[in-house]
Order: sequence, then structure tokens, then C-alpha cells
Amino acid sequence: MNKLNLTLSFILFAQIIFAQSASSGSSLLLYGVVGTCVVLLIWAMFGLASNLMKIEAMKNGLDPEKNNIGIIPGFKDFFKPKRPAFATEGSFYHFTKGHDINLAGKPAPKVERVHVTRYAIKPTDFYGMSPIPKVEPEVGQDVKAGDVLFYDKKRPEIKYCAPVSGEIVEVKRGEKRSIAEVIILADKELSYKKVQIPDVNTDRLSLVSFMAENGLWPLINERPFDVIPELDSVPVNIFISTFDTAPLAPDNNLVVQGSEAAFQKGLDVLAKLTSGKVHLGLDGRGTAPHAAFSGAQGVEKNWFAGPHPAGNVGVHIHHVAPIKGHDKVWTLTVQNVITVGQMFLTGEYHAERVVALTGAELSDPKYVYSYQGASVADLLKGNIVGDNNRIISGDVLSGQQVSDDGFLGFNADQVTVIKEGKDYELFGWLLPLSPRPSVSGTIPSYGGADTEFEANTNTHGEKRAFVVSGQYENLIPMDIYPMHLMKAIITGNIEKMEGLGITELTEEDVALCEFACTSKNPLQTLLREGLNNLKEQL
Repeated sequence: MNKLNLTLSFILFAQIIFAQSASSGSSLLLYGVVGTCVVLLIWAMFGLASNLMKIEAMKNGLDPEKNNIGIIPGFKDFFKPKRPAFATEGSFYHFTKGHDINLAGKPAPKVERVHVTRYAIKPTDFYGMSPIPKVEPEVGQDVKAGDVLFYDKKRPEIKYCAPVSGEIVEVKRGEKRSIAEVIILADKELSYKKVQIPDVNTDRLSLVSFMAENGLWPLINERPFDVIPELDSVPVNIFISTFDTAPLAPDNNLVVQGSEAAFQKGLDVLAKLTSGKVHLGLDGRGTAPHAAFSGAQGVEKNWFAGPHPAGNVGVHIHHVAPIKGHDKVWTLTVQNVITVGQMFLTGEYHAERVVALTGAELSDPKYVYSYQGASVADLLKGNIVGDNNRIISGDVLSGQQVSDDGFLGFNADQVTVIKEGKDYELFGWLLPLSPRPSVSGTIPSYGGADTEFEANTNTHGEKRAFVVSGQYENLIPMDIYPMHLMKAIITGNIEKMEGLGITELTEEDVALCEFACTSKNPLQTLLREGLNNLKEQL
């Protein structure tokens, strides 16, 4: 429509020029303007035809950008970023929306061994689980890695297994006697439960039953709603992001070293569980990713570049194969894929994790070898600077605060330690004199784009009116209007929530918006409330 309006304006301008040139006897300018108008008119017609073709392609489930559908290149096509030389196959997506938060406390690129004595699996890490699951071993009983710890009474066929061998020393309870943690005192030398491995090429039902019985099924996250899937659930696609753009996030190229065979085996197993494809999201920002990722077999590869949240699996799903209607899509982390592969290679439940210890309040940020649910106190022993800090299981945007004697979350592979922001800054709202991470250009960086900030938990303001500012839309590289979605959630408008794309989002996708929110609203909490309300209606 804009092209057509532009063309009509040129025609009107040509008529004015024609009237002036008729009186002067000069026709050269007239011919030039008329010729330009004709070219623009033809260009507008082809542009309209291209748009109609793209609309029809989308109706038939095709991605116009991925399949290069159209008659003529658009204006943006001439300014697309160059595809990296190492991205030899698959589609390439480059995002300009988003923001990278450059924090101090990056881990050194080496992995060390630390002595961790206690581990815990927390039922609260799983959405939808009964508050009081059935715990099989009793306190004082010994378990092997892979033995069943507990199961949901609503779905007893799905087992949650011990990440290490040792003694059950405590079943910690929360409100109304809900079970908060099942704690294991680990053996010095781990022993594993050995199981008979099924053939990967067997029927799907046998694979599903094996995975559910031996602790692999809880490694799968199903979207929408971020729940562990039902055993009869068949995803239209499975997505795995091989890189993370969150602040201080671990480098998966380091994580996968030494586990290349297990990672590929995990992909082979997952390919048998979907009616569609296994999609691998690859890092297209800098140097080539690890060969285990770029050379993976039996998967659909897609490359992504741009600021955070370019590495979020939700962004990949949105651009490659969006969730439609009642579709179900599964996601897994790289380390969960490795655990699946290890089980099918060895017949043992190997829950090893490479954990990134990050943050400016650590004297030695680094990577360490550990297992699922490791004790935070053991991981950080002798490494914390000061005593007024917050410990986060995960990254600073979407992680969960844990106590000094707490444990890593089920899927967490990062610990972040930052200062508590309990101190008021005089006139901080007016004169932001101290360096701080911000999406606003009004905050000086004091050294350029490479400046590393020491963040704290201060929100620099209190909750205020939820105003339309347009800042969210510049931080999410998705065709979604987060502000309108949040207001639909607040008002409980289920139909509007669905129409605005709530099923495509999870907390990590709006975490950057919450960080930048002028109104200081808890967007991640609001999104989870909306997803829960929607799930209750189904």
C-alpha cells in the first residue's frame, strides 16, 4: 500500500511538472519524471504480487524467507548481513532486536573437578507435579545412580531418578508437608544401576516406556506450558539450541567436548520420537561451533546470529516452525541430550553436568564437573567474595534465587553470584553516575561496548503504571506484542492471550523485557500465570 501511495504521488507530481513544462516548451524533465513513475508503478505491482505469494505460502505452512518466495527482492534483501562462511548448510537468521548484557565474572575456559558431597532432586522444579509425590526410598536407604527417587501419583509410569549413588539423608518438606527436596549424600565412588538397552530402531512405544522407566522422560520439556509430556504425546518437532546468549551463560562448545558420541546418539533417539524433525539451533555469530554440532547427523540445522535472546530455543521455534493450534513441541538442553545418549550407549543413567560458576562476586569464575542438583555450598566453597550477595541457580535474567545451603535446579548448568542491591543511591533516578547494565543509551558505558558491568539486584525504582512505551518490541525478535499480551493476561482475556501468541513464550523469552521494564512489572510471573490459566481452560 505504501508503494502504491508513493507511485500515485509521483504521478500527481508529474502532472504538475507537465503543466509547467507545457508553458516553457521543455519536455525533457517531463519524460524523465513520467519514466520514473512508470518504473515505480511496475515495481509496486510486482511488490504486491510478491506479498500475495508470501501470504499464500504461509497459509500452506511454508516460510517465505526460508524458501525465498517472491517475484523480486525486497528493499531489506539488499542489506541482509552476510552469511558466515562456516554455515554451509541450513537456513541463516540474523536478528537486530535484543540486547547483550555484558557482565563481569566470565568463567575461564577450563573445566575443573570439585568435591561435592550432597545432591538433591526437587519436585518443585517440574510444573504440574503433585505437591506430595511418592518417594520410594526411605531416609537412611542407599541408592545407585539411576534408581527411582520418586514419581507423581497422577502419572506413576514416569520415574524421577537419582543423579548419583549414596545415602538418602533427608526428605525436606515445605508448606502443607509438600516435598521440597530429596537429598542424597553421595558416595566417593559412584555406582550405577545397569539396565538392558533397547534397539533404537525398535517401535516408538518401547522407546517411550524405557525412557519413562529409567529417568530420561523428565529431561524433555514440552511447549506450550513447559511440562513433562504425556507418554502418548507426539511432538510435531523437537528443538535443541546449541548456544546460549544469556549473561555469563556457559559455552556449550566446551560442554560437549568428550561427549560427542553421546550427543549424536541422543539425537538419533529423539528423531524416533517425533512426527517431524529434530531442529538444531547453531551459533552463527562468531567462530565455527564445535564439530559435534555443525557435523550432527539426522537433524535439520538452522543458524542464528544477533544479540540476546538469539540463543533462546523459543526464538528458534518462532522463526523455523511456529507452534500452531494444538501443536506440541519438545525442547531439550545439550546436556540433557547427552544424558539420553549415554543411557543408550552404556545402559546407565549418567547425570554429569558441566556447571559454569559465574559472577563478579566470585574470586575464581570457572567451569566445574558435577551432577544434577549439586549443592551450591559445595560448588562455591571458598570462592565467594564478601557476604552481601545473591546466589542464583541459572542466569541473572531467568534464574532462581537459592539459599547458601540450596541446590541447583534440575536443568540448571550455571550458578551466578551478584551483589544484593539493598543500598539506595542518592538521586540515582536523576543522576545515574555509577556504571550499570542498561538497554538505555542514556546510561554511559564508560569505556565502550566491551565494558563489563558489576550488576546488583537493585531495580532502581518501584512498581508504577503499566504504560505503553514500545520498549518490549525492540527486545524480542519475534512477531509478538508483549505489552498487549501482558495486559490481556492481567485482564484474564483467554482468547486474546492465545491470539497474541502466549503459547510461543516461556519465562526466558520475556526475561530481557522484565530487565528493561520501566514499569517494574514481574513479566515472567505474569506470563506463567497466563499459561496456567490457559492450561486450566483446555
